[in-house]
Amino acid sequence: MTERAATEAGPQGLASLLMDTGALISDWLPAYRAVLRESFVPDVIWPGVGTADGGPVAGIDRRTDPRGWFRAVYSDTSLTTQWDDGDHTGPGRGTIPTCSNSQPAMVFSMLAALDVQPGSKVLEVGTGTGWNAALLSERVGSENVTTIEFDPENAATARARLDAAGYNPVAVVGDGSQGWQACAPYDRVLITASLREIPAEIIRQTRPGGIVVTPYATEYGGEAVVRLTVEGDGSASGPFVGSSAFMRLRQHRVHRSHLKEYLGGKPWPADGRRTATSLSPADVADWLPMFAIGLQTREMFPYPEKLDGGCYTLWLRDTRVTSWASIDFVPGAEEFEVRQSGPRELWSELRAAHAWWDDQGRPGFERFGLTVSPDGTPWAWLDSPEHPVPYVG
Repeated sequence: MTERAATEAGPQGLASLLMDTGALISDWLPAYRAVLRESFVPDVIWPGVGTADGGPVAGIDRRTDPRGWFRAVYSDTSLTTQWDDGDHTGPGRGTIPTCSNSQPAMVFSMLAALDVQPGSKVLEVGTGTGWNAALLSERVGSENVTTIEFDPENAATARARLDAAGYNPVAVVGDGSQGWQACAPYDRVLITASLREIPAEIIRQTRPGGIVVTPYATEYGGEAVVRLTVEGDGSASGPFVGSSAFMRLRQHRVHRSHLKEYLGGKPWPADGRRTATSLSPADVADWLPMFAIGLQTREMFPYPEKLDGGCYTLWLRDTRVTSWASIDFVPGAEEFEVRQSGPRELWSELRAAHAWWDDQGRPGFERFGLTVSPDGTPWAWLDSPEHPVPYVG
């Protein structure tokens, strides 16, 4: 039995699924058919593993399980292809996923948002396995595509796959956050890694009227894809078009100080001030409320510490290592113990942010937008730029 016969789905089945959900539009169907996903996937993959913990411990190896590999390739799921920046080797999973072939629904939703036109000059930040670069090359021509990848090994293997498939975009090894000035200006920019801020250099390299599509993550958590239109004054603005969960651009990764540095070497609760709250930590744990909270807060991030019996402690910390809070979740409880320490009352800030989101009718990702001023300052808004999202704290 051939690999293609190993599953009833295959390329056509995945195409039908993506078109039924609206992710794959007719404009991109010819490119989808011409650029087989299997040509841009390595032999060993980890299906369904994102930035959060989860997924199988062992990968799927095409050489020993061709049916399982092919089935995974033509499912609507992300495929992790590298762990720990390449330091991890072998079939077992590593610690942090650092490269993937993205979920097809996300790939084609972002390509649809990019709205490329015939002859558009496109910059892709994050070559990865090369699939996106090949799709773009098929649509607008290799001569109009520049793709940049920070990891030399990933860049080399992507280049080999692109060559084998007959595509020859400008492929660069470098810092994607700085774009690639040599081929600028661009009509479209597609960023396939999560950003904490929109690089000013990317906006400068995009023509007025050009579009930048990128995942945007708040410091607190939550993430969504934003579609920015660049203006003549050097600003950029546009709506979020849907939830996302991409690996972080390497230049935008952060180091978190250990909790013991916040407690000053003392055991919990150290000098934490005790209060109680009726807002459950579970009510602020989902991706959407995290995103709404993150748009309103600054330099604060969460960490859930699992305990026995379904209990856990939600820790909040500030990036300057001056303040912390802990909120103890107990299933079925109506009140939850809070401890706060430092000049900022982090749980109080979070409650205020959640209350604002609740008062607005709990808007979804698509009602939010982002504007980046000419000096690079970002600010979020609800429904239109005339209604900025308030900051708390």
